[in-house]
Amino acid sequence: MPLELYNTMGRTTQKFTPLVPGKVSFYGCGPTVYNYAHIGNLRAFVFQDTLSRSLSFLGYEVTHVMNVTDIGHLTDDADDGEDKMVTKARERGQSVLEIADFYTKAFFDDIDRLNIQRPTIMCKATDHIQQMIDLITRIEANGHTYFAGGNLYFDISTFADYGALAHFKSDDLKVESRVDIDTNKRNPYDFVLWFTKSKFENQALVWDSPWGRGYPGWHIECSAMSMHYLGEQFDIHTGGIDHIQIHHTNEIAQSEGATGKKWVNYWLHNEFLIMDKGKMSKSSGNFLTLQYLIDQGFDPLDYRFFLLGGHYRSQLTFSWESMESARNSRRNLVQRIARIMETDATDQTDLSKTAKAHEWLNRFREHLEQDISTPRALSELQGLVRDNTVPPAEALEAIKQMDTVLGLDLLDSAKNLLDASHCTGGMSESQIGELISERTKAKSEKNYSRADEIRNQLNESGILLEDTPSGTTWKRSIGENS
Repeated sequence: MPLELYNTMGRTTQKFTPLVPGKVSFYGCGPTVYNYAHIGNLRAFVFQDTLSRSLSFLGYEVTHVMNVTDIGHLTDDADDGEDKMVTKARERGQSVLEIADFYTKAFFDDIDRLNIQRPTIMCKATDHIQQMIDLITRIEANGHTYFAGGNLYFDISTFADYGALAHFKSDDLKVESRVDIDTNKRNPYDFVLWFTKSKFENQALVWDSPWGRGYPGWHIECSAMSMHYLGEQFDIHTGGIDHIQIHHTNEIAQSEGATGKKWVNYWLHNEFLIMDKGKMSKSSGNFLTLQYLIDQGFDPLDYRFFLLGGHYRSQLTFSWESMESARNSRRNLVQRIARIMETDATDQTDLSKTAKAHEWLNRFREHLEQDISTPRALSELQGLVRDNTVPPAEALEAIKQMDTVLGLDLLDSAKNLLDASHCTGGMSESQIGELISERTKAKSEKNYSRADEIRNQLNESGILLEDTPSGTTWKRSIGENS
């Protein structure tokens, strides 16, 4: 079946048809590097990674571009509030570029730990000022701007389709004020393309331009850099749902205002990760970092597993209970795969010729083709590892292919688990079974000291026992770094 994606532009699920057959051009909004990414931010980047992996799995050649915003952003999308970079630099007693460099490295550390593949191109805003100036010049030449109070503004009244992505109605654009309205604006929804004068007297980073020495408005960077690397039209643009109303709406206006043609064909937006108190937010202080999860004993891949369990367009509620559930589910999955590895014959079967494994893989593919449904795809993987009728070699090959999308490092984790068990006196399944039988007999004879001795012996070898009404079950334990 063909790939279908939910397009925010139009609010419908649509068949995906790339501009160039077999190739996908894809831009995703990247980090603003004035603070650590919180786990809500990281949901967007895990989704971008999963989308890119899915497209590759489905046979497309993907060019994925992501920006790094190392020019100050205001604390409000609507040109209002403080400059985030300057504020952090003042707090830390460092330069803006030092702040940007520190948090850029921290971001890369986070995405590496989450097994997020690096985009094809990662581009810094400060390296593309000339591209922004060139694009603004085109917008100005097409009659979409006005100069007031030292700043160059985009005039939304000159762009007939303004607000189509956000489904603005005409009355919405007549609102008289928003937070701390800029009195230089003809319409409160107009936005700055280039600042030469703002509320900040000593702006840290400024450049020469046709409009005076200053710095770009923050919407322009995504338009300029995406077109620089992907061309004036490309397939997919992603971001969080909080970008729909202002940032992405303004990107469309300025991009199409410059080129006079449609800019992006498919808009994909991921929902929020929320906590008990609502949306996770840096400004409110209501956020958690990936490192904090690690400090609480979780593996970064536990968090990735948690995110994959929710569809990207559904709100996902974070709790410690849900994280524990994700950790346990991932561990159980890896343990089952380790057992498959133990019974794997050396015979390597061609997966394309094996019906049973191929059925699981086909259903996995079909769920990806239905708007990247990772919860259902993950369910197919879990079904596969429980299916004892699939020959081990075939199961492992199918798992390998599924994990190219899920990014959970399943085979390596399972191998590490087996290696760890062998290094600690690991036992074969038959040996484990014999000891469990001996322990059961000891308990029936009320020889509890011997039963405890056997449990301890198995624990030291990484074997965890669980007594149930139907008998004793076992599983291998997983270390934090497996």
